[in-house]
Amino acid sequence: MLDAVVVGAGPNGLTAAVELARRGFSVAVFEARDSVGGGARTEELTLPGFRHDPCSAAHPLGINSPAFRAMPLDRYGLEWLHPDLPMAHPFTDGTAAVLSRSVAETAASFGPRDAGPYRRLVEPFLAKWDTLARDFMSLPLTALPRDPVTLARFGLAGLPPATWLMRRFKDERARTLFSGLVAHVMAPLDGFATGAIGLVFALAAHARGWPVARGGSQSISDALTAYLKDLGGTVHTDYEVKRLDDLPPARAYIFDTSPTALARIAGFGNYYEGYRYGPGVFKIDYALDGPVPWTAPEARRAGTVQIGGNTAEIDAALRAASREGRAPDKPFMITVQPGVADPGRAPEGKQVFWAYGHVPNGWTGDLTDAIERQLERFAPGFRDLVLARATAGPAELAIRNANYVGGDIGSGAASGIQLLLRPKLSLFPYTTPHPAVYICSSATPPGPGVHGMSGHNAAKAVWRRLRQEP
Repeated sequence: MLDAVVVGAGPNGLTAAVELARRGFSVAVFEARDSVGGGARTEELTLPGFRHDPCSAAHPLGINSPAFRAMPLDRYGLEWLHPDLPMAHPFTDGTAAVLSRSVAETAASFGPRDAGPYRRLVEPFLAKWDTLARDFMSLPLTALPRDPVTLARFGLAGLPPATWLMRRFKDERARTLFSGLVAHVMAPLDGFATGAIGLVFALAAHARGWPVARGGSQSISDALTAYLKDLGGTVHTDYEVKRLDDLPPARAYIFDTSPTALARIAGFGNYYEGYRYGPGVFKIDYALDGPVPWTAPEARRAGTVQIGGNTAEIDAALRAASREGRAPDKPFMITVQPGVADPGRAPEGKQVFWAYGHVPNGWTGDLTDAIERQLERFAPGFRDLVLARATAGPAELAIRNANYVGGDIGSGAASGIQLLLRPKLSLFPYTTPHPAVYICSSATPPGPGVHGMSGHNAAKAVWRRLRQEP
């Protein structure tokens, strides 16, 4: 009998398996698709030689992950590559605010009235970032906080809505960039704890940047898989699990799946019926004939570029997708240009480019024209460079990754109390009604992102129970 079986070979499932194997437990992973990866894959989606990341592409939480940092993933081929700027937010006048590794450079891009307030906001937390990140990403009840005072201060700043936190900024440049940071989790700006989201992304950039993985996000999944196999674990692909009886006998079963899928497989009925899925996304992967012609020079140096004219425009786009049930006329967009740091992703002189906008969950329309009109506002002539595009709306994204229910790449709405307590209102979110069944996907704390911490936290709950058994 195995000690543990993991269902789903995404970053969280693989991390859970590694954490258990490192502690001497026998582990096997079962994945429905023909390769590992989940939200960290790389494929030729458009033309030969153009290597795209179908989902996550830039990894501020990956390089800052306490779980990943404790593993020798560099020995297994994972190499982080950094653009000159982690992120830029261009404006229609040809200028841009930036999120730089340097707090001073970031503050200067906001203008003189907001430079001081921004430094006073982030510098106290940045000085204790590693401890704060560990405490923040390990909650709830998986570890006692190492620095409860700093964590409490962070909570005071971050638990109110982002709209409250942004009152300290006088000008639109700082507010717009910070609004974009919050929008990465598709949460309206006036939601509970949205200030914390923006702070985490900003601090992650200042601490270690927003890198890409050399060769593509698949490198993260491949490194985790290779490390797991060296530890004695096994990985089985093309193995769809429809019920628990499909799996070999084990002392514990850990699911890197949506709560909906887990309830179906384990026979939990309506146990997760209150779990809410958030807005979906409409994503386009481009093969380009050259670099994106951003008007703002800073955007040409950045790995990630946020697209939103101002705070009101960003908020309107978020509200349209999450509360009004319609696609926004001017979508807020996150774009990634991996070739700025990793030119090997495309043939010489060409570029891969990745962009998505938010749409209602399960939306069936086509956002291509709206996305490209937005890009043309900040990069005139963009359409002239398009060699090929691969579009994916909510339905296509859900086919690629079953955890993206209705196109929700966060595996659950990051709004209200569900931002912190997911998938149930419980202090033990990784456990389920079955004492041997656990959940470790992005539907559990600390939530979305390629960081493995949901898998790490779930594995900790598993090994504590297994060590108590005779």
